Amino acid sequence: MNAPVSSARPVVLIASCKVELDGFPTYTIRGNYVDALTLVGCQTLIVPEAAGGDFSALLAVADGILFNGSPSNVHPSHYGEEVHDPSLPQDTDRDAWTLPLIRLALERGIPVFGICRGYQEINVALGGSLHQAVHEAPGLSDHRPDDRENLEKRYALAHPVAITAGGVLEGIFGEPEIEVNSVHGQGVNRLAPSLRAEAHAPDGLVEAFTCPTAKGFNLAVQWHPEWRPQDRPHSLKVLQAFGDACKRFQQNRVRTAVPDAASPA
Repeated sequence: MNAPVSSARPVVLIASCKVELDGFPTYTIRGNYVDALTLVGCQTLIVPEAAGGDFSALLAVADGILFNGSPSNVHPSHYGEEVHDPSLPQDTDRDAWTLPLIRLALERGIPVFGICRGYQEINVALGGSLHQAVHEAPGLSDHRPDDRENLEKRYALAHPVAITAGGVLEGIFGEPEIEVNSVHGQGVNRLAPSLRAEAHAPDGLVEAFTCPTAKGFNLAVQWHPEWRPQDRPHSLKVLQAFGDACKRFQQNRVRTAVPDAASPA
């Protein structure tokens, strides 16, 4: 008897952020993350928080997890530093559950994709550190957009990244270099020991990485492929690679959950 195959879309968890709106604690996420995952065939499930660190219910339904970007930063206490610029937003509530969830998801082989803040979260969760102000670091460029410009210009392609030979991104793109947007003030300082750089900006800043020892697909990028992926082939390719990994994880979960009807009871 053939193994069962699910026709449902794989479920991808997305981390939301906690902000105050009109005096109320409010959970938010930018809609283009949802739209991008829908484009590559995924069903999204927005997670406000995981109180108490009990992730069993979430991981039971997760075919993938997106750790998305946000205006907020990972609190530097998680890598042994004080806050450099108090005017920048933090989200310690998000840190409290996404950092341990990252480690658990990688251990279990659930597909993981990190974008911008999510990229930085993964590095910190695994023992790395961040430049809290990339533009102040010797030898590094200013990777921030001009906030006076409209969204189209802020998210326009800004610089090339060199793709690491033999890595995951080279397998996705088949090219040694691509153009990306640049919408971040922080970035990787010390890359976590278990991570491998997948791309570098012209100034040497790590712009993408993977965790080769993890059981499943995982990738994190500093740029924003969720911005108009239908118009940018490279963005669509990297999102599709994640979507395909989630579909494979889902199908494997279905096969292992349903016993072979030909087997004796």
